Amino acid sequence: MSETAYSATRNPDGMPGWHPGSGWRFPRIACSLGIMSIHSKDYRVREGTEVDLDKWPTQTARVYKDDADYQSILKEHVKKLSAQQELLYASGRYAVLLIFQAMDAAGKDGVISHVMSGVNPQGCQVFSFKHPSATELKHDFLWRTTLDLPERGKIGIFNRSYYEEVLIARVHPEILSAEDLPRSAEQGDKSVWAERYRSILGLERHLDRNGTRIVKFFLHLSKEEQRKRFLARIDAPEKNWKFSEADIEERKYWKQYMKVYEKCLGATTTRHAPWYVVPADDKQNARLIVSRIVLDTMGDLKLSFPSTTAARRKELQMLRKQLAK
Repeated sequence: MSETAYSATRNPDGMPGWHPGSGWRFPRIACSLGIMSIHSKDYRVREGTEVDLDKWPTQTARVYKDDADYQSILKEHVKKLSAQQELLYASGRYAVLLIFQAMDAAGKDGVISHVMSGVNPQGCQVFSFKHPSATELKHDFLWRTTLDLPERGKIGIFNRSYYEEVLIARVHPEILSAEDLPRSAEQGDKSVWAERYRSILGLERHLDRNGTRIVKFFLHLSKEEQRKRFLARIDAPEKNWKFSEADIEERKYWKQYMKVYEKCLGATTTRHAPWYVVPADDKQNARLIVSRIVLDTMGDLKLSFPSTTAARRKELQMLRKQLAK
């Protein structure tokens, strides 16, 4: 194995990128090129495992050779995804829900816009969830996102999601207090988080039984790369709107966020609604990895166009004769 390829699969502290002893494979690397092939299972969090994000890399060996190769692979992925989306829409039996969670500046918007660039807008909807409104706070924490779930035949994308209620709400207990629940973690009742995990698992299992395939992505960004991207937002006038003092304040809670992400990923990854931890320090790498995982997920559905019955073929031939006159 080349030194370049080997070192790229490790974190800066020298720890292997994948959790030791878990049975997970190291990323498969094309040694002669120093680049890595994309295999979805390498990024999947297995059900029943504890997650230590220090042992998951924020950067791995490139899955592309250069910018031209990146564009070529992305174009191929987008073309295949467009074809799969057409099959999804035509068959009408399944829906696909893609959930993206990450720290600020991890590249969620870029992943969504690039990966879904070739999908028919009629068959795909993106929802971004900000701070809940007064009305939303009066409902249970799953209510507002449930309203935007995709119907069968469509792809739904949640840019942040109901998982915020076991992430930011856990780092900032005052958010939970604002929901005016019968019990509050701020008052010492920590069972609220286990209960919310159970609610999420129940919802996702229900959706799966009814034809919605759920894929959840955590874009794993390093704190140092976030710092660089924040500086870029300050230095580029057209990106100033993306940055605020609140972003600096949230960086102070980095360790707390990593801990709650670890708990969340471990508690809510399942066979039917898995989490994928995607190294996000290289934006182009992350986009190609996500697109490959989405393609594999949709491929597993074995989609096809609806079959035509003998009666329907006869009807079509009659209509054809009328048009041929």
